[in-house]
Amino acid sequence: MNNAGSALMPEPVVRAIQDHITLESRMGGYEAAEARRDAVQDAYQSVAELLGTRPENIAFTENATVSNMQALSSIPFERDDVILTTRNDYASNQIQFLSLQARMGVQVLRAPDQIEGGVDVQAMADLIRRHHPKLVCVTHVPTNSGLIQDVGAVGSVCRDQGVLYLVDACQSIGQMPIDVNELNCDFLSASSRKYLRGPRGAGFLYVSDHVLERGLEPLFIDMKGADWIAEDQYRVVRDAKRFENWEFAWALVLGTGEAARYATAVGVAKIRDRVRALAGRLREALGAIDKVRVLDHGSELCGLVSVWIDGWDPGELKAALRDRRINTSAQIRVYAVIDYDEKGVTASLRMSPHYYNTEEEIDQAVSAIRELLLERV
Repeated sequence: MNNAGSALMPEPVVRAIQDHITLESRMGGYEAAEARRDAVQDAYQSVAELLGTRPENIAFTENATVSNMQALSSIPFERDDVILTTRNDYASNQIQFLSLQARMGVQVLRAPDQIEGGVDVQAMADLIRRHHPKLVCVTHVPTNSGLIQDVGAVGSVCRDQGVLYLVDACQSIGQMPIDVNELNCDFLSASSRKYLRGPRGAGFLYVSDHVLERGLEPLFIDMKGADWIAEDQYRVVRDAKRFENWEFAWALVLGTGEAARYATAVGVAKIRDRVRALAGRLREALGAIDKVRVLDHGSELCGLVSVWIDGWDPGELKAALRDRRINTSAQIRVYAVIDYDEKGVTASLRMSPHYYNTEEEIDQAVSAIRELLLERV
């Protein structure tokens, strides 16, 4: 139940990675990449289909954070430019914004939340009209709770106001249907290893036609993204590959393509419904236990279930559950400073079932937590 950390890879994904590694060991890395050129193109196609776009709009990266950095670095920020985000954006994203603030003098604004949780879209719309931000960035599903933010509604405002929009879909990709056209986003970053069930060390970035037509490019572009055509001149490639780097773990790219195909074949809407049902069962059962406080707030919740358990350090509880072969995650304050300070907690235990989990496993995890609590009475 740590799928928000790293889910179990299905056999086709494992096989794709192993087969390519074996091929590299027999004929060399460069030669293997050339031999599997068509399969690599298929990986772009599979990820594009998952997002409702074209292969030309997909760039492969090492992870979602690198995707975010590539997107951020392509925007020509100047002093006093505004980055508008939410109080629930991912910690690495928040740190990058603050780094830009310290180094370049940009302003970081955070839209307020609704009472029930999640960004107040109307308040964000007002801030967009008032401050004309250079970029709006929203995390679809924060790492620290089951909240789903209304990234589609924010995207509509950004489109109407002509503002660049970056969506962090690291926790939502593979867990729920995502169509970049419906989100009206200019960038969308994602990781392979979470609900998509792909490998660690792989991710991707969606780049809109609007961004490509504007000529935006990453600050540290390399020879994959541009051609050096004269002593003091280079020319960027036409598609989203300008956001890629030359060196790739092609086995992981192929594994990511297989993961996207697998999720599409299973049916992402079916995955969403199953995951939410299991998470709802888990929240209800945990919420009924004395000394357990469910921390998830929002009008719409997903597969991430976060709880504070009185008398237990989440790290210790994670270890105790792992001894019982139950995988969870301990989230600490620095992962979600604003959210945890508002909720009055310093850490949480995060549980994140996937569609392959069973109701019996949910009940087993709840029983294990109940038993561990009784041991400390």
